[in-house]
Amino acid sequence: MFELIDEWGPEKVVCVSDARTGMRGVLVIDNTARGMGKGGTRMSTTVSVGEVARLARNMTWKWAGVDLFYGGAKAGIWADPNAESKEAVLRAFVRALRNEVPEEYVFGLDVGLTEKDAAIMLDEVGGRGGAVGTPHALGGLPYDQLGVTGHGVAESADAAAQAIGLSTGSLSVSIQGFGAVGAASAKRLAELGATVVAVSTSRGGIHNPDGLDVATLLDLRERYGDGLVDEYSDAKPLAAGEELSVTADVLIPAALQDVIDADLARTLPARIVVEGANLPSSPEAQSVLHGRGVTVVPDFIANAGGVVAAAVAMDARYSGIRPEPAAVFANISNKLRASTIDTLDASKAQGRTTHEVARSTAQDRVREAMVLRGRAPRNAAF
Repeated sequence: MFELIDEWGPEKVVCVSDARTGMRGVLVIDNTARGMGKGGTRMSTTVSVGEVARLARNMTWKWAGVDLFYGGAKAGIWADPNAESKEAVLRAFVRALRNEVPEEYVFGLDVGLTEKDAAIMLDEVGGRGGAVGTPHALGGLPYDQLGVTGHGVAESADAAAQAIGLSTGSLSVSIQGFGAVGAASAKRLAELGATVVAVSTSRGGIHNPDGLDVATLLDLRERYGDGLVDEYSDAKPLAAGEELSVTADVLIPAALQDVIDADLARTLPARIVVEGANLPSSPEAQSVLHGRGVTVVPDFIANAGGVVAAAVAMDARYSGIRPEPAAVFANISNKLRASTIDTLDASKAQGRTTHEVARSTAQDRVREAMVLRGRAPRNAAF
């Protein structure tokens, strides 16, 4: 585990378990120089300490990238999110972290968890401040229901298109993953006039070069979940992964990490890649895409709509005043569009990939905070 540690963190790795429920989980608090740890909690049967540590580090850059004052953190639970034991496992996980929550970390939502699960976490913590992303009925800001992350991805895509002289109304879009992020991205992009030509779920994908009906997709998702691809008519079925290579102006990988490698980057037809998922591309792929002139909006910029909403919810935890969704959406749009344009401009001026320049900006902000707090390593190069 020591190989996970570098000059940035993590500051704390907490592994927990519960024999009765079979719960196994981990919390990684990466860097809190700019504020307390905040990041989503995911539940899956493949989660690992290394994966959660990578995601926690990404949260450090994400918070700093949009200049919000929280620290990078992430939690993971090794369990099946569809199992009947989900609530018992979730409650055991929250109880096991009672020393860290909410003083050092606040629960949020990630893969495998919903607003209902956030309500359970809040109940187990026993106070308003232990979790965000909770249902509207509890005074919360329901991220998935509102689609805040996907809304931000679409706003970043629109800003990127304008930056390279394209009209969003003329763009074709392929979306990998039609969960909360992908669905909300499609909804907002359709409102902006773009044509969604392909989408995928864990069950496969569908493609129509003339466009898919987004309203129908959203309705089918509500009724059939990932099975929407089996229910949609007037579209060609795609095998898993084919949605990454269909002809489209914009590609939005909005599923899991590590889906774009250097080989795919060499042939990928999209002119713009907007990373809706965390860590979807390798550094080698990013370099290839940059060399080909493909415009890439990094994950910790493009999908930061969720952290903007989380910051609003964090600020409202103790006030009892429910955040207004319209104001949250406006805040997301302003921050992400500005960050997208700044990143693309810096990449062009410096001749570096967008990931490199965006990470450099985030690192400068974290570094300054570490120096001011006396946390910087005794190394002049830092």
